[in-house]
Amino acid sequence: MSDPQNMSDPQNISELENKADPNFSRGDKDLLLHVCCGPCAEWPVRSLLDEGYSLTAFFSNPNIHPQFEHTRRRDNAAALMKMRGIPFLEDDSYMEEIWLAKAWEGQYSSRCEMCYEIRMRNVALEAKRLGFRSFSTTLLVSPYQNHEAIIAHARKASAQTGVEFVYRDFRPGFREGQNMAREDGLYRQKYCGCIFSLEESEFRDKIYKSFAGSEGETSTVL
Repeated sequence: MSDPQNMSDPQNISELENKADPNFSRGDKDLLLHVCCGPCAEWPVRSLLDEGYSLTAFFSNPNIHPQFEHTRRRDNAAALMKMRGIPFLEDDSYMEEIWLAKAWEGQYSSRCEMCYEIRMRNVALEAKRLGFRSFSTTLLVSPYQNHEAIIAHARKASAQTGVEFVYRDFRPGFREGQNMAREDGLYRQKYCGCIFSLEESEFRDKIYKSFAGSEGETSTVL
């Protein structure tokens, strides 16, 4: 795990080190929150903090391609957590080759099913390793995701690890969260994440042009 933030405050550094320590004592309200991106985290973070949870953010999204986009979303998620005073942990795994090889074929009903399983398994395993009693995910805020599939894979991961999955339907706060992201100056992406969703996006050419060193051609970033 690495922390992309420059958390120069000694108190923040100490808190981050504690949250990443498997021997750190956890309470019932300590929750590891899987974060897919900064904008989608806005509303779930507010809601869970209002419920009294003590959050640690966990960025684990090997489905986000290309590498430049993965880094951009990670950095924006880290920036939001710094604003909110929430420790940020990162799993820097990057699995574009798995998607390009179409590894889901014959094992899952779709690439999205594979994606949800990988990410929910990752957060549940990390929660168990660090001693958290519960986990959740910001994916539950999006009206564009397969909500029921996310729940199913999160519950499966919970059963496999013994870590409680905290389900909340954050979707009613999606628009408010996007407004918050705009106010906070966060980058708001225009495709889900994987290389195939990028190719399918109606904003494809504009997105490619936003990548460092790209002139809008696929070959410049793949």
